[in-house]
Amino acid sequence: MNTAYVSCNQKSITMNLNLRFLTGALFMLPVLMLAQSPVSGFMKTKGDGSITASFSSEKYDEVFLVPQKVDGVPVFNEVKTTSYSLYAEYGISDNFNLVFNLPYIKSEGQAIPETLENTGYENERKGLQDVSIYGKYRFASKATPNGMIDFIAAAGIETPLGDYRVDEALQSIIAIGNRSTDITGLAIASYKHNNGIFITGQIGYSLRSNSVPNALLSEVKLGYAASKFYLEGYVANQLSDDSGVDILGEGFNGFFPATRVNYTRLGFNAYVPVCKSVGLSGGYSNYIEGRNLGDADGFNWGVTYSF
Repeated sequence: MNTAYVSCNQKSITMNLNLRFLTGALFMLPVLMLAQSPVSGFMKTKGDGSITASFSSEKYDEVFLVPQKVDGVPVFNEVKTTSYSLYAEYGISDNFNLVFNLPYIKSEGQAIPETLENTGYENERKGLQDVSIYGKYRFASKATPNGMIDFIAAAGIETPLGDYRVDEALQSIIAIGNRSTDITGLAIASYKHNNGIFITGQIGYSLRSNSVPNALLSEVKLGYAASKFYLEGYVANQLSDDSGVDILGEGFNGFFPATRVNYTRLGFNAYVPVCKSVGLSGGYSNYIEGRNLGDADGFNWGVTYSF
């Protein structure tokens, strides 16, 4: 679907086509890496789809502990995590889409040789992480004088696909996941103005296994979609249940998946179509507050093929 070369006197048509062309292109990264929702507030039409290959990287040498942030990561000093992800979205109908994501993660520490020799730990863990499959259904739309509001319900499951471990004591500081099966439901509202400005809000709840605390999730995005450019900014939040423990706090026994992880993260993404079916994306994000996680800066890049 080509929207990049439509004439100016077709502006309103261009916007509608452009939004469909861009749908799903910027929401391809796993939650572990960018702390974003796995689904967007846009819907693909029946038979339309996209496949995105992406790379992301984040690094931290400070950790949000309780009651304050501390310098240096225990044992590993600094942690860098990279992800190679395959994300796909397809329109089963105009109002029902399927979303798939599978990341390969590599987590690297910077422990000194003497520490590794004395503890038997290693500076690297890598492998396939968690496969996720979501469905989202647009159950209502309402036209406004200058745009459209969509109401969407989404639900999905994320479950470990790789054989990575999370029970290696302090080695698990650089584990690539929690080995948790998560079942998540989301309610989404999205407003799109005819001039290209849009705002999307969503809230949901995630049920999690393997002693990982359940969590309340929320996200707000504000952006602009034009025929040759797309830009969005977002704030994403997670609030874990009180059942979790704090690292080095009361009840902590070295099993990191059981920790209570809260965060607020800000970021932006940009997307540029380079031809009829292919586009490039990139983005940046940073935690502004958190609990039991690293204060990481993250970058991402992606290539999307739309059909």
